[in-house]
Order: sequence, then C-alpha cells, then structure tokens
Amino acid sequence: MSATAALENPAATMVVEPLAARQPKTVEAAAKQFEALMIAQLLKEARGDEGGWLGGGEDTGSATQTGLAEEQFAQALAQSGGLGLSSQIVSSLSARQK
Repeated sequence: MSATAALENPAATMVVEPLAARQPKTVEAAAKQFEALMIAQLLKEARGDEGGWLGGGEDTGSATQTGLAEEQFAQALAQSGGLGLSSQIVSSLSARQK
C-alpha cells in the first residue's frame, strides 16, 4: 500500500489485534486487559447463545460483528475505570512487592 493510499484512507492502515494477543508492558496494562476480558465475557454471557440481543436472531456475520462490538465496548469500559477490578489487582500486586 502506498503512502498516498494510506493518507486517503487512514482506516486501511489500522490493524486491530485481538485483545488476548496484545502483550501488556506494565502491571496496570495487564490488569486493564484482564478486566476488559472479564467484561467481554460478561457481555457475551448476557447476550446468550440463542436469539442475539433482544431476541432478534443472529447469523454468522452479525454474531461476529456483535462479538467485536462487545470486545471494543469492554476495552473502553476497562480503560475508563470499568468495574474497579484492575485497580484492585494493581494495588494487591503492589502491596505484595513491598
């Protein structure tokens, strides 16, 4: 892909890695990643296996789209404080180091 094409369509250069594939660099980042995974799992369980959100049914494409949306929502929640789990993990690990 040329630089011109990348400037015309910045989204074409963005590569989104799955949450589990990212390597955290700090304890805080690892805790937030863990919390995001937990939130994503809660959202998935809340949606259930059948019927999708609001019982509208899902095909393979919409199931994938919903899964990606849940993962992004979970990441956003975790980055903005989430359920408070990541801060508890960080403080617990910090206390053990002392």
